[in-house]
Amino acid sequence: IIGMIFALMNVSRNRVLNLIGTVYVDAVRGVPLIVLAFFIYFGVPSGIQQLGKSFDIAAFQQFRLTALQGGTIALAMNCGAYMAEIIRAGIQSVDKGQIEAGRSLGFNYVQTMVHFIVPQAFKAILPSLANEFISLLKESSVAFAIGLGDLTFGGNLIRSTTYSPFLPLLAVAVIYLILVMILSKLVSLLERRLAKSDRG
Repeated sequence: IIGMIFALMNVSRNRVLNLIGTVYVDAVRGVPLIVLAFFIYFGVPSGIQQLGKSFDIAAFQQFRLTALQGGTIALAMNCGAYMAEIIRAGIQSVDKGQIEAGRSLGFNYVQTMVHFIVPQAFKAILPSLANEFISLLKESSVAFAIGLGDLTFGGNLIRSTTYSPFLPLLAVAVIYLILVMILSKLVSLLERRLAKSDRG
């Protein structure tokens, strides 16, 4: 959803929306994910608390984020920025004549994008979307750095208990590999189904 919103802003004819979309994508892609996670989890609550103290707002002074909330926001922002670029490229790869055709049928710009351009772009960018989704799955291990109990956290917990680093971390790697293989298989099935519907 974030990627779609900012992709549409980036291809918009409105200069303000275009600027906001470009700044967001460039800023988030330019910051390492772990730094973004630390900023969201530690920096943002601290800034809001300071603001609460300055203006004597009790709700702001008590503001906190859980590790799950901080990790989810950081991953969503990071993935959204990369998705925005993928979707933007897909939209721009569709022939401009399609927009003119939609407008000539009486659709406005938004309706043309929703009914004509985005469905065609989706088919073109499906492999890239799948790769980004797989990357997101693997990058979720970064949330371990802010204390979120994910697979990596579990592996490290077992490693610290058993003093055996090899098997727990191997198990984590194998689980990630299985998940990625399942996702890849599902994407290839979806691609084949889309190809069949094109021929049909």
